[in-house]
Amino acid sequence: MVLPCDPACSVLRDAVVDVGPDGRITWCGPRADAPPASGEVVELDGLLLPGLVNTHCHTPMTVLRGLGGDLPLLRWLHEVIWPAEARLTAPDVRTGMLLGCVELLRAGVTTSVEMYFFTDAVIDAVLGAGSRVVLTPGIIDAPGWDRLGSWQQMLDEVSARIDTVGLRHGPGERIELGYGPHSAYTLPPEALTAAGEAARARGALLHLHLAEAAGEDAAQRAAYGSVPRMLASLGVLGQGGRVLAAHSVHLDDRDIALLAGAGAAVAHCPVSNAKLAAGTARLSALRAAGVPLGLGTDGPASSDDLDLFAVARLAGLLARVTSGNAAELTAPELLLLATRHGAASIGRDDLGALEPGRWADVVHVSTDDPGFLDLADSDARVVSNLVWAGGARLVRDVWVAGERVLAGGEPTRVDRAEVQSAARAVAARLG
Repeated sequence: MVLPCDPACSVLRDAVVDVGPDGRITWCGPRADAPPASGEVVELDGLLLPGLVNTHCHTPMTVLRGLGGDLPLLRWLHEVIWPAEARLTAPDVRTGMLLGCVELLRAGVTTSVEMYFFTDAVIDAVLGAGSRVVLTPGIIDAPGWDRLGSWQQMLDEVSARIDTVGLRHGPGERIELGYGPHSAYTLPPEALTAAGEAARARGALLHLHLAEAAGEDAAQRAAYGSVPRMLASLGVLGQGGRVLAAHSVHLDDRDIALLAGAGAAVAHCPVSNAKLAAGTARLSALRAAGVPLGLGTDGPASSDDLDLFAVARLAGLLARVTSGNAAELTAPELLLLATRHGAASIGRDDLGALEPGRWADVVHVSTDDPGFLDLADSDARVVSNLVWAGGARLVRDVWVAGERVLAGGEPTRVDRAEVQSAARAVAARLG
């Protein structure tokens, strides 16, 4: 069966996905209607679906997993995470990112939107594992971060890189570049304005943390009323750019209307927000306003794993509890948030669905599991079982741009044991 993640979230039985030599899909539909095979044919049971899109992550933090696990956000950052990150080298970041790429692929995630530093190390790891990234190098002005240069230097480095290699590059366009101004509370207003202008000029994604915890942006709220109002007044919102706001927990109706009017998207990270006691985003209100939405794990030091299926489940459960509506966020809607809608939220119409012209980022899920007992008749039950009862543990194979990068649950390009051993050494050194 194929779940193409079209708007209707269809289930195609006895179906075929054809991939062209360029790594893009040329056909997706019933076998009976498929064009004659012209190359290798891979017969599979179970389900095929598009690779999941993780819209907010700091994947190299795999090597920091478990540090400060019982602290609220700001103490966690200032007392534990930022001091630990100050000791990371570029090879450490590559090691952590490579381990995270393997973990993401094993969970069916083919694309992650990353905000981190040591850009070359992150890119090298992604290309090594064969996954896909939208990389928005961090731009920050906070105590201790001047070791990487000023915010102006960080911004200029991103612009120079995009101007040199373009927005997308690498085999199968596996690398997309954007801008990652950390947040309104770690950057001066002029930095946010400059980042917004640079991103718009290049058609690049602007990716920032927004209203994650109640106390993080007290000064900005006092001056502007809220961070979305601040961003609007600075020209970051409403100028036609691609803006992705991670978290967006503490928003009022006016803030949500501002995001909707500007076409800004939200990366919803319910697992991380819950663990850090930051709250939960007003998902029902965001959806009603038409704000584009995707799902994010956040970094593995706060969410602890990179399982986007688990994020989808918690997103659905919290939406139902907070709305009092047992039909709020159905299984098809959650699957589309993790695929088609997640891709749309970052401005990518070439990912997130199995449709001709899109990249052949494909996930094979086994149905030989107690989570799937009756596949014969009910398409709705197939999707429900995948989202609510199945998930990452059933991922068997993954293709990115038509290349099999996970086979039988193991990466094809790297040795998982060696990658884990290297990451274990980094984690032990960081303590």
